[in-house]
Amino acid sequence: MTLLSVVLPVYKVQGYLRQCLDSLLEQPFTDFEIVAVDDCSPDNSAAILAEYAARDPRVRVVTPAENVGLGRARNLGLDHAVGTYVWFVDSDDWLAQGALTAVADRLADTDPDVLILGFDRVHWDGRVVTAGAGKTLAEAPETFTVLEWPQVVSVLHVAWNKVVRRELLVRLGFRFEQGWYEDVSFTYPLLAAAERISGLPRTCVHYRQRRTGAITRTLGDRHFEIFDHWEHAFALVDKYSERGEELRPALFRRMLWHYLTVLRNAERVPRGSRRRFFDRIVEHFGKYRPATGYELPEGLEALRYRMVERSSFLPFRVLEGLARMGKKARRLKRVVTRKARRARTRVREGVYRGYYRLALRGPVDDNLALYAAYWYRGVSCNPAAIAAKAAELAPDVRNVWVVGRSRLKAVPPGTDYVVAGSWRYYRALARARWMINNVNWPDWVVKRPGTTHVMTHHGTPLKMMGMDQADHPAAAKDQDFRAQMRRADRWDFSITANAHTTISWERAYPCRYETLEVGYPRNDRLVAAAPAEVAAIRAKLGIADGERVVLYAPTHREWLPAGQQVLDLEAFADRLGPETVLLVRAHYFHVTAVQRTEARRGRILDVSAYPVVEDLYLAADTMITDYSSAMFDFAVLDRPLVIFAPDWPAYRELRGAYFDLMELPPGAVATTFADLVEVFASGAYAGDLAAARRARFRERFCYLDDGKAAERVVRRVLLAGTSK
Repeated sequence: MTLLSVVLPVYKVQGYLRQCLDSLLEQPFTDFEIVAVDDCSPDNSAAILAEYAARDPRVRVVTPAENVGLGRARNLGLDHAVGTYVWFVDSDDWLAQGALTAVADRLADTDPDVLILGFDRVHWDGRVVTAGAGKTLAEAPETFTVLEWPQVVSVLHVAWNKVVRRELLVRLGFRFEQGWYEDVSFTYPLLAAAERISGLPRTCVHYRQRRTGAITRTLGDRHFEIFDHWEHAFALVDKYSERGEELRPALFRRMLWHYLTVLRNAERVPRGSRRRFFDRIVEHFGKYRPATGYELPEGLEALRYRMVERSSFLPFRVLEGLARMGKKARRLKRVVTRKARRARTRVREGVYRGYYRLALRGPVDDNLALYAAYWYRGVSCNPAAIAAKAAELAPDVRNVWVVGRSRLKAVPPGTDYVVAGSWRYYRALARARWMINNVNWPDWVVKRPGTTHVMTHHGTPLKMMGMDQADHPAAAKDQDFRAQMRRADRWDFSITANAHTTISWERAYPCRYETLEVGYPRNDRLVAAAPAEVAAIRAKLGIADGERVVLYAPTHREWLPAGQQVLDLEAFADRLGPETVLLVRAHYFHVTAVQRTEARRGRILDVSAYPVVEDLYLAADTMITDYSSAMFDFAVLDRPLVIFAPDWPAYRELRGAYFDLMELPPGAVATTFADLVEVFASGAYAGDLAAARRARFRERFCYLDDGKAAERVVRRVLLAGTSK
């Protein structure tokens, strides 16, 4: 039997329908059907449905004789569904990548009657707000009833965030009612009837916040239909559950919250109807107030409830007026505070910059080497390897790091550092003899006579950089190429890992620096690592003996929304099997300072914020990447590498590339999810062809990685360095 029936009512959604259908049909999980109910939509929705049904047998279209409305359209879809579970999805929303796999896994693990899903709100202006439902569901027991965990009542009462056992709906004889707010009389009776409820905190649905057309932004008296649905909800709760009276306190609080939310929204209840709406709230307050177990909420909300209890509409209006004034005052205060903060920041920066200019008049500290990496994100990459070797070979040099305030906890013990933006920071920038960074220093930093700037870079280039981005402006965030060249003009040395990089940088950064083609210092450790070190790292990550470790490290795509992935991680982890741990390393652009170092979800271990990427390379048996420079580093280990390149033509066109990765891959190549699964299932990722490709790749890019790159830099720069 089909696991899941997705019931999709369709009416006037021609602009959104394809996105919704694609988000379902492009998921790797396939054991589902779509029962699309064309509710006699007057636009092009029917043609779109016919197109999809013609090319995919999972799509079935049901059309009533006339327009029946959302509730009855859902009922019609339910009547035609055959799945074990039913999911009522709104056709102007769309599913998150991997949602179906995550849902199927959770259903298998918990066998619930109702599975409640996390979601986010995607606003018409591009804002994405993660709903509080995810946090609430994360705190829930694995399975529960509404009496065992009444907090579930506070999760948004809609049909599209619930996957329901179809047999339960059939047994109850449940039917959706007509009218606005019909989800109320679906959600709460269903929760009352369910013997096993479970939650899935991850975002599964992208809930579209339409600029126009949503009932939440429609002014009119149809909002009075909310009272009918709450009445029906209480009646069905009593019908479906013998313990309905015990549920009443939680439902009563939710009902009042819902009524007051609607009343207080100026875009819903017309001004002339508010007194009548308030009176209906008073009526239901008296009708459904529980005899026991009800407690007033705290603060301003409690005052509102008391006014409802006393039928005090005028004081309620005064309170709401004051609340609106207070809200405006708080908003004004935030604006003033923000402007004042910006002004203080500008003044403070002006003072600091003045101090910096004064410090430039002092002598250069001939023993000070200042290091930074990834815009002050911590102690890492090539600068860290150089600093470690300098401590060994040049003990008279004082190595100091610049670290952002939010990254201080990640600084290794014993490291001398200054905090970015502090007095010591500006003094160090003014006085340092050597300045070593894997990105550029700020534009205002002065290149002093007698000082040496070393650009280590942070990767062998596949994608185009510097001046070469002029031909690919769609992906170039910084299109001020003159400023880029002014920054590069400060370099005394540019470190490269191979001849390919030397040639690429000569064109990308045509400036007067000396190239040190010595290999990448950060890769020295990969060459020298012993089995005991690898075992210790794997143990630290919680990887058991005998588990295969696959590291997935995708690159950044400028044109994709933050958080959007090209690989369904849950589905892929399922295909890899229970003896494989999938390490996931997001690009550093997507890692926040407050993100946990590691977080495990079953066979997936998120190591995006793990501070030392070389540890992850050493722990991994295999790496999957797309266009990340990590491939060049991991190749040093001579372990299997897989390229997952579903969008290579688009990436190459938009971002530009220095060579055709499909012609010179470091191992097996997959361009679809099915290909990637097959590469691992067949063993091709570690086969002879993959090994031959890897050997050719290493010959071109890794020939200088002998474990002594950092030493070569230190001897040339710190022990015998010259400056412009």
